[in-house]
Amino acid sequence: MGFIRPPAVRSGDYIESIFGEYSAGKTKPSRKLNSAKFVTALTCLQFAFAVYATGLLYYMSPSIDLRAKPDFTWATKWAHNMRSYIVTPHVVSHYQDSASFLKSENFPVMVSPAEVCEYEKIDFSQKKSNDEKMIKMKRELYDDVLGYQRKNLGSESLEELMKMKSKWALNGPNKPKVTVILNHFKRKTLCAQLDSLLHQTLPFHHVWVLAFGSPNEASLRRIAGSYNDSRISFISSNYDFKYYGRFQIALQTEADLVYILDDDMIPGKKMLQMLSHVAGTEKYENSVLGSIGRILPFRQKDFTFPSYRKFRSKEAGLYLPDPAYDITLDRILQVDFLSSSWFLSAELVKALFIEKPFTFSTGEDLHLSYQLQKYRNAGSFVLPVDPNDKETWGDSEHRLAYVSETTVIFKNIVEVRDNQWWKALSTGYVTQWAAMYPQKIDALFYAHSIDEVKALGPLLEKFRGTVGKKAYIAVSGGKFCPCEDAASALRWPKVVCKERRFKIFDLEVGAILGVSNSEVPVFQAVYSSMKGLIKIHNPSVVITVADADPNVKKALKMATETNSNGTALVLLPRASISKVLWMADLRSTALPNWNKMRVSVNIITQNRAQSLLRLLRSLSNAYYLGDEISLSFNMDSKVDEETINVVSTFDWPHGPKTLRRRIIQGGLIRAVSESWYPASDDDFGLLLEDDIEVSPYYFLWIKYALLAYHYDPQVSFPELSSISLYTPKIVEVVKERPKWNPTDFFKQIHPHTPYLHQLPCSWGAVFFPKQWREFYVYMNMRFTENAKANPVQIPKSRTNGWQASWKKFLIDMMYLRGYVSLYPNFPNQSSFSTNHMEPGAHIAAKDNVVKHNKTDFEVPLLMDDFRNFLPNQKLPPLSKLPSLNLFNMPVSLKGLKAAGAKLGQDVLRCNNVSEIVAVNHQTGLPARCMKF
Repeated sequence: MGFIRPPAVRSGDYIESIFGEYSAGKTKPSRKLNSAKFVTALTCLQFAFAVYATGLLYYMSPSIDLRAKPDFTWATKWAHNMRSYIVTPHVVSHYQDSASFLKSENFPVMVSPAEVCEYEKIDFSQKKSNDEKMIKMKRELYDDVLGYQRKNLGSESLEELMKMKSKWALNGPNKPKVTVILNHFKRKTLCAQLDSLLHQTLPFHHVWVLAFGSPNEASLRRIAGSYNDSRISFISSNYDFKYYGRFQIALQTEADLVYILDDDMIPGKKMLQMLSHVAGTEKYENSVLGSIGRILPFRQKDFTFPSYRKFRSKEAGLYLPDPAYDITLDRILQVDFLSSSWFLSAELVKALFIEKPFTFSTGEDLHLSYQLQKYRNAGSFVLPVDPNDKETWGDSEHRLAYVSETTVIFKNIVEVRDNQWWKALSTGYVTQWAAMYPQKIDALFYAHSIDEVKALGPLLEKFRGTVGKKAYIAVSGGKFCPCEDAASALRWPKVVCKERRFKIFDLEVGAILGVSNSEVPVFQAVYSSMKGLIKIHNPSVVITVADADPNVKKALKMATETNSNGTALVLLPRASISKVLWMADLRSTALPNWNKMRVSVNIITQNRAQSLLRLLRSLSNAYYLGDEISLSFNMDSKVDEETINVVSTFDWPHGPKTLRRRIIQGGLIRAVSESWYPASDDDFGLLLEDDIEVSPYYFLWIKYALLAYHYDPQVSFPELSSISLYTPKIVEVVKERPKWNPTDFFKQIHPHTPYLHQLPCSWGAVFFPKQWREFYVYMNMRFTENAKANPVQIPKSRTNGWQASWKKFLIDMMYLRGYVSLYPNFPNQSSFSTNHMEPGAHIAAKDNVVKHNKTDFEVPLLMDDFRNFLPNQKLPPLSKLPSLNLFNMPVSLKGLKAAGAKLGQDVLRCNNVSEIVAVNHQTGLPARCMKF
């Protein structure tokens, strides 16, 4: 690459050497003259020649414009011609090693601009369209875009922009240094550009004229040199660096700002001032500014995107400004990429080279805007103009664009650029369409390898096959997970990787720095792309495997946290993915709460070590979906040594383990009721005695039910106070304790419908925080050693005489306030927990007159995916759940409240039979009577 500065900065030593050749007299007389007169005459002649040579060198100096000097003698003309034989000295700059020299024939002849400049003639008027349909479509789209941006971004007029506070204000203390880069190949516009730049209201710092592989290099070199301005430099290369070379050169500038111009852009005289002022404002300092831009295609009705060059299509986007359709900009407008000129801080230029470009043959304009947004959160804006002041135009001769062919008229180039912008959009580029029409999908999957694609495949297909659900998958691409291979693994046609339709996104993670052993490029690429995709599509959840690369998980976590609309990151263990297909049946509004709940397992144990081991094995074999589950052991003071050894040595990989032991024996009522207290409204407590055993699916049932009936904003269900794992086989509150089978009872609705029951479960149930706080206060206010002294007497209920039972107080509270529990209902009364009816505080106790038959209480554990048994393979809507009262009689939720109000025995007296007690859910304290 050759780089020269104008002759005005030539070496002093070089000039002295030239001068010396004439003044020292290198040709000596061949013989000695003896005549004094002849010596005197010769001396005078030498002196006269020295004076003449001095004058001649003066006129030959590059700093002298011979056109402006009197033509005294023929010598002046001769000096003019002799300039072509004098080699311009080469000044080495930081672009070239000091050992490099150019051949003399490559240096320009020193002439004036008037002698070497060429200008392109524009002998036609600006092209105008007479297609009324196209004019209407383009105008409507422009009005839509401008209306959106005025409302959401506050698009300013030129006058408003120039009134904004700027650190680069023309009359301010700081004067910006601006390097202007002109890229030339064959056009004849260099002089027009330089003339305009030399008359800018804000002077430039440097102008670098580039000629890469240009057949007109010699002419361009002469023109640059003819301006005799030390700020104008010429840079050339035999190799054509095409569109990216000028940006590579821009990396070397020491200026504050860079202005890169195509050869068909003749900026008005106020452009540098305007651009610098806007670039110095707080709002636009992190932006790239220009005079021409493009808005990329909008989605069509068939959910595909057209070519950006498609004719007679509103969705094909906009070219702005577009004189053909009388679209001029009177307000600053954000676009998807700029064309023909770019004004930005020198620091921002680096972003262009973070990722390897899609191609070096075209598309540097889109790649710059894409990379700036993706990695620097920077926008691309077209400045408005004053239509009456051509000095404010960045493209004062727009017709120049029509004089020569441009790359976008060739079909193959259009196809390449279409592929490029689609790649940008599908890897997270938030275009104007995406900003104006934010999408809403249910799930966005991410797979970093083919194995992860295969693992996530069943759940992805369940989402995509569920009516009303939308789900896409992003893959790392490149060497990690090629898109075509991922499509094959999903049994999709490989063409989905090329279609301009949302389905699979190839992030090409390896595009950053190529092959690297560092984890930084992977993290950066995944985070930047997924952040954009999440912003565009607003998924309720982002789903990947729990054992994904730690850097990938960190990137996904950060990306989801950037979405203000609430997106949850779901990390699923591979073994659980096929068990959680019900996830696709949840509403989109419930899915973001996936990680919100905290379920703790609280075990009450005393001296049944072997029973405890059985419970712990069943807990260890359950599916937990990657959730953190805290485990606590609550032991009374008389706990035996074997039990202590079991709890001490048990390894719990799913969360923290806590051991609690009483100093004074408290009994079962205190052991259970004090085993857990909620830390927040999202803290749920599962209470298990040590003779319980659970199904591998127990936690899935809890999670599914909580998301469907508690965390769905579209569901209002304040009456739900707990979720039971167990399905009872008898009606335990009736004296006769008749057997009961919910499958037969609900067969008219659905034999396996879940149902609501006023009876809480003590053999495996998760309790809700708000109602548990109520229960603490209620029990404290109502506890009596003598059960008969309890003021609550539920008609015909065996619970009235229960002694030392925490459950009795919970039953009373639920009856008085109309609360219910959710119960499972599966074949053979299979459940998520069972009671082995082993001797303890109640079972087989000496003072217990009730005889317990094990077959009446022990139920089989559900060992299959429960989803297959549910109505339509999913939890029914709340309105479809049947509800039972304490005695297993069908009663509506309102009827349950009415029964409690009628009893009128709550801690507060409510005189109206249509009122029940309302409480402060943070404290559990009764607050007032409330109508239901």
